[in-house]
Amino acid sequence: MFNIHHRHPIFCIVPPHIMVQIAQNGTKEQRELALRALDLDHSVRTNRVTRSLMGGLRISHDSATAPVPQKQRMIYDSNHTQDLPGQPVRSEGQANVADVAVNQAYDGLGSTFDFYLAAYQRNSIDNAGLPMIASVHMGQNYDNAFWDGRQMVFGDGDGIIFNSFTSSLDVIGHELTHGVTGSEANLTYQGQSGALNESISDVFGSLVKQYTLKQTAAQADWLIGAGLLAKGIQGVALRSMKAPGSAYNDPVLGNDPQPADMAHYVHTAQDNGGVHINSGIPNHAFFFLATSLGGHAWEKAGLIWYDVLQDPKLRPSANFAAFANLTALNASHRYGANSVERKAVIDAWNRVGIKVTPHVAAAGA
Repeated sequence: MFNIHHRHPIFCIVPPHIMVQIAQNGTKEQRELALRALDLDHSVRTNRVTRSLMGGLRISHDSATAPVPQKQRMIYDSNHTQDLPGQPVRSEGQANVADVAVNQAYDGLGSTFDFYLAAYQRNSIDNAGLPMIASVHMGQNYDNAFWDGRQMVFGDGDGIIFNSFTSSLDVIGHELTHGVTGSEANLTYQGQSGALNESISDVFGSLVKQYTLKQTAAQADWLIGAGLLAKGIQGVALRSMKAPGSAYNDPVLGNDPQPADMAHYVHTAQDNGGVHINSGIPNHAFFFLATSLGGHAWEKAGLIWYDVLQDPKLRPSANFAAFANLTALNASHRYGANSVERKAVIDAWNRVGIKVTPHVAAAGA
């Protein structure tokens, strides 16, 4: 049996610390499922771990030569094997099929494409019309979903702890946004830059769902993975942006370890320096900003975050403070130095214990 503490799934929605808890606290069947998921995470993606740790998963793009924006989706069926992509089962423009997971994946890719195009005039993941590919039915009762630098991969869940991973739109938006981040900022998947990478995916994953449901910031649930936890599991989601640390409290999953502010920052060597854990801090800052500004969160708060993601001053090694500084700087550029928006940005970061000093943002520290 391998050492579960040294398996580092990359860009997966269920973080390794949850799988470790299941492997330690679950029934025999639950432990076997968690270990199997950890093993599959590692074996499927070994060839990209080094690239991910060194600098994320870069997707090149050339928007100058990009075609007119048009969805190009292809869904494959892995048929419960580890073979990717699998057999093609639905392509762009084809009608619904009998397989619910196929249709959910197809619709989720489309909703994410529509969101980025409508909100930010972005042409697919790379802003150059990248075809959107997904494989469903990965492995046997696989308890995860991930972006592998080229496509989405979905497990069916085990029905005991996790439901099907195609059922959560914010999960799909989250994973595809890793491709957006790789295309733009290529944030290093380690420590605070890795936590920013995860947080950006949570932010835009939530915004994809909010946009699709036409929700305001006040109406949104601000949960990541709502509906993923099976009946009987004590929790509401994988993460809460509104109240980090409150998403679940279960005998098998343990307690949600996400901190809500820098005073509770978690120093750990696990999970590439706690990228899924400490992402709760910038998540919380975005929640404060979005609810303070009100209305649709993608229109102002999301636009500021998107501006920063495209800002050449955002370095791959950026920490929370550098990112915060750039949000204030970009809010100033877009809305004015004395604007309500810029002041709300500064206040949001202050509430999570990060002091904004936008005059040093140019350094991208």
